[in-house]
Amino acid sequence: MYFKKLVGEHIYLSPISVEDVEKYTEWMNDFETTDYIGESCKIYTIDRERKFLENSSLAKEDRTFGIIDLKNSKLIGNCGLKRIDSANRTATLGIFIGDKEERSKGYGTETIKLLLDYGFNYLNLHEITLDVYEFNKRAIRCYEKVGFKEYGRRRECVYLNGKYYDKISMDILKPEFKENYIKNKNI
Repeated sequence: MYFKKLVGEHIYLSPISVEDVEKYTEWMNDFETTDYIGESCKIYTIDRERKFLENSSLAKEDRTFGIIDLKNSKLIGNCGLKRIDSANRTATLGIFIGDKEERSKGYGTETIKLLLDYGFNYLNLHEITLDVYEFNKRAIRCYEKVGFKEYGRRRECVYLNGKYYDKISMDILKPEFKENYIKNKNI
């Protein structure tokens, strides 16, 4: 069961559901998903993923959502704002589209815009950061398109499939995000 917390044009973000544990476990054991989010060396069991989903739904500092296709209410990925620091008004954004058939359709961009609108205009954040690996060109283009800028780089700090890669740190500040993207706002 999903709830339309943040509604966009083609997707909506719903609080995560532990009932989706099998789908998440499938995605978290697929190199096509995990290579891009730094989780490929880990093994995910149903029990491990269930604990993660339960803890994520209870964490005060995190806002974790399932990404749901608006036309058919199908779960296609996961996103959230993590490590929310209310004193400094910062958070870290994370996202993945786990459903391979739904990649490269603009859902990632739409999801990020919803999270930025929510983070800046409801959580009163000032800066939202993220990390991305240098080989993830599709994600880097997406982040730049919505306004993220590179502010740092750790050279060859990620080891994956026999090679080292850079980790790129990006951020966006509240004054740099002017969009009003959540469609189901009341005010």
